[in-house]
Amino acid sequence: MALTGLDIYKNLPKENCKECGLPTCLAFAMKVASGQAGLDECPRLTDEARAGLNEASAPPQRLVKIGPEAARIELGQETVMFRHDEKFHHPTAVALSVSDADEAALKAACEQFGQLQFPRVGDVLQADMIALRNDSGSADTFAAAAKTVSDTLGVPLVLISDDVAALKAAATALSGSAPVAVPAASASADELAELAGAGAVVCVSGEMSAVADGVEALSGKDVKEMMISPGKVDTLASLTFLTQTRRAALMRKFRQLGCPALVFAESDDHVAASLDACGFVCKYAGIVVTNAWEPELLAPILTARQNIYTDPQKPVQVEPKIYEIGEVTGSSPLLVTTNFSLSYYSVESEVEAARVPCRILAVDTEGTSVLTAWAADKFNPETIADALKASGADGLVDHHKVIIPGHVAVLTAQLAEDSGWEVLVGPKEASGIGPYLKNEWKG
Repeated sequence: MALTGLDIYKNLPKENCKECGLPTCLAFAMKVASGQAGLDECPRLTDEARAGLNEASAPPQRLVKIGPEAARIELGQETVMFRHDEKFHHPTAVALSVSDADEAALKAACEQFGQLQFPRVGDVLQADMIALRNDSGSADTFAAAAKTVSDTLGVPLVLISDDVAALKAAATALSGSAPVAVPAASASADELAELAGAGAVVCVSGEMSAVADGVEALSGKDVKEMMISPGKVDTLASLTFLTQTRRAALMRKFRQLGCPALVFAESDDHVAASLDACGFVCKYAGIVVTNAWEPELLAPILTARQNIYTDPQKPVQVEPKIYEIGEVTGSSPLLVTTNFSLSYYSVESEVEAARVPCRILAVDTEGTSVLTAWAADKFNPETIADALKASGADGLVDHHKVIIPGHVAVLTAQLAEDSGWEVLVGPKEASGIGPYLKNEWKG
């Protein structure tokens, strides 16, 4: 049975030193009990006390590290069932599947993989892994293909084969790269332990009770890096497995299912595969293996992941400053918006589409949108005037004119008085920026 916060507190130094980042030892103990902190975060804990708190020190879901050092991915160690309770910590890894049977197709896939990048709100979204299938049936071909992908892309690999010997050969060829090895569900604990000894993160597949038994058997063989999977099953069965294993680990502290999960979103219908992958990202998958290589189908998966794995209690924001878009001059327009990422990048994309060089001043509103910040009195004449002064806008433009969003036109007179700038009222929506700059702007 997991220890309570008070059980843990009794073994702590009780010095309230705050070196763990929390105000009291009791607060730290409660965090450890809920799986949101580890005992190693307490620098003053004695070895004797640590030994007595082994169960509490292990999070309900273990942390698994996969891939080479330069492209290391961490999965697991999640602490909540629902994102709004805190946040999800380690984003789902998206693995694009490819066969080892056709060398030319494999090399083409590697080239395509590097080009699948999607800029979105300040990030570049891309898949994380290659899932290599042993369709050739040859251990040597499989190992050579794995080495080719690793040397070409340097990304982590998922190795999929019913032949444990082929998996071991490929894992050995990728020495130090910690690939994920996915054997058949019938693989024995001894075979999986051999794969782990070859440097692979082993994936225990099958029905949930069999997976729990497999994880327990591997733990007895001192294998620590493990994932779990329902195998190649339908969408409902995959979602059921993801949800029930997460609930068992986090809410029941059932350690045997406390591993990140790998699921398959593959289909001859690539649209269906993409939709499945989006659902699995939202429902706790550690790795999603998909054959949805098409950019228009991969982008939604990565977008869903970006949206889910942000802190819901902390708005996504850009640095408050002046951004220059295009080859600006002293006569280029100066637009004002907030530093909420979606607001800023909406303005930026419209400016780029208009092909009119502009400066954009992102005012610090603690990451809130224009109307939200205005309603909270964070986007007002004083804050905008201060931002104009702090950014050095005076020395950048010759016309001394600033364009504010149309939704806050009410600020015009006071802003002009506070800042000494001529204030122009721009469009209410970002989509109107292009026509405004082309038809109404006069520097």
